[in-house]
Amino acid sequence: MANATDDPIDSGADVDTVDSADDAARVVNSDANGSDDANDGDAGAGEANESDGDAEREGAAGGPDLLEREGEAAADYLEGLLDIIDVDGDIDMDVDGDRAVVAIIGDHLRQLVGQGGSVLDALQELTRLAVARETGVRSRLMLDIAGYRARRRAELTKIGTQAAEKALASGESVALNPMSAFERKVVHDAVAAAGLRSESEGVEPERYVVVLPTRRDAAEAAPSSSTDNTSEE
Repeated sequence: MANATDDPIDSGADVDTVDSADDAARVVNSDANGSDDANDGDAGAGEANESDGDAEREGAAGGPDLLEREGEAAADYLEGLLDIIDVDGDIDMDVDGDRAVVAIIGDHLRQLVGQGGSVLDALQELTRLAVARETGVRSRLMLDIAGYRARRRAELTKIGTQAAEKALASGESVALNPMSAFERKVVHDAVAAAGLRSESEGVEPERYVVVLPTRRDAAEAAPSSSTDNTSEE
């Protein structure tokens, strides 16, 4: 069903026990009736576990070779999943910095994304577990399906940029809606690119970004109270 290529492209499950393609298929099927379209703008696409992202990569099997192995292991796992649920899709593999990136491309994939990206997040964690079993090393692999994360990143970048413009024009802080760790990181990056500072406040799952009307060059000596700018990836 799935075709693996090397072309670049851009958790609702119990990840301790659900770690086979058959179990992943059950996760997909259990959410199928409530899935939203992959273009859903309210999607979370969360990376809530990325705050401890500097995972140890020990032994000789490190660097680019390890990332290539991760991509290949992920492709094998996902091909098995697509076969089980009888869904057509191409699998693209890439390396982005210090992590492998795998994407499933095709039509009619919304059941693999789920409402708010919930199924996508679960499948990413399951894929990471499958990869870790093959490599013996904890994986930070990023999974995207039908361009969902790429679209969500573009939306969040726009939100962060507009919030920075509003904060600068009004001279007042701008608080955004609660977001996942992945979403907050994207917003922090957008605000920083606009030359302002931001921080996260609140407690999960209601943690949110506050955009400050303070230019980075004037406040660089005063560290933000948030750890999100550096830890949420």
